[in-house]
Amino acid sequence: MEREARAFWVREPGAGEIRPVRLPPPRRDQVVVRTLRSAISRGTETLVFDGRVPVGQYDVMRAPFQEGTFPAPVKYGYLNVGVVEDGPPDLLGRTVFCLHPHQTAYVVPASAVTPVPDGVPTERAVLTGVVETAVNALWDAAPLVGDRVAVVGAGMLGCCVARLLARFPGVSVTLVDVDPQRAGVAATLGVDFADGEAAPGGCDLVVHTSATSAGLQLALDLLGREGAVVELSWYGDDATTVRLGGSFHSGRLTIRASQVGTVSPARSARRTTADRLALALDLLRDPAFDALLTGESAFEELPDVMARLARGELPALCHALTYDREVPCSA
Repeated sequence: MEREARAFWVREPGAGEIRPVRLPPPRRDQVVVRTLRSAISRGTETLVFDGRVPVGQYDVMRAPFQEGTFPAPVKYGYLNVGVVEDGPPDLLGRTVFCLHPHQTAYVVPASAVTPVPDGVPTERAVLTGVVETAVNALWDAAPLVGDRVAVVGAGMLGCCVARLLARFPGVSVTLVDVDPQRAGVAATLGVDFADGEAAPGGCDLVVHTSATSAGLQLALDLLGREGAVVELSWYGDDATTVRLGGSFHSGRLTIRASQVGTVSPARSARRTTADRLALALDLLRDPAFDALLTGESAFEELPDVMARLARGELPALCHALTYDREVPCSA
């Protein structure tokens, strides 16, 4: 039996569509997953939707199960939670996370899915890939007990970083954003909130996630002597400008890149990407992450939803997609 599924594709920059997909029968080492819920990684996926992946980054920015090539047509995404309907007995019927694009059902190697542990609801599990990025960033950043830390940019990733930092002993965390409505989210995450003007300086560490030059400049300005900015933003083809006069050299400041494509060098000798993903799922037992689940739509609405997100018309932190229960099959 072959399964018939549906998938979201970027047809051309700024336009998407739902396409039919014929799934092959699974091999012994594969699973068939029916999607329960997926989520949009807003920063990266809207840049992909608008065709703004730099040519030199086409290979680096490929998603694990991407089809097509940048700028389009391309099938892209990586926050997917589903249930295994065919596969090895130990996975059959299990709810799993997979770095798969938005699609109603799919066939992947069994090694590509990670079981969702008890205590992590499906709705929250879609955040796994984002929390995994936050884990990798904190392996790169290596915060110390008692540090003063700011997170500039209260989007989905910045909020996940802030929540994990809040669990470090003695660390004071301030989430910084221009949107005052994010103060309520910060409170739920157990961290302080400030707009740019009121953000406390003298930080040991600043994590930047706003994907703006102004945000990166603020991150530098908030550092104390010999402090470091860990840069998590991806700017696509946007130019980025910062002022490196002032205290940048005299204060011996550092800007350090962090990217989830590989395990942080601080842990790569002892942790695999599978270990990192399993850790992210375990951390999602924390119900505080539910504060990020602020919008949802039906999968069939995704072409319009992605366009509205790209235009800035949907303010949701994590916009999730719901799926029909039944996946049609045909011989």
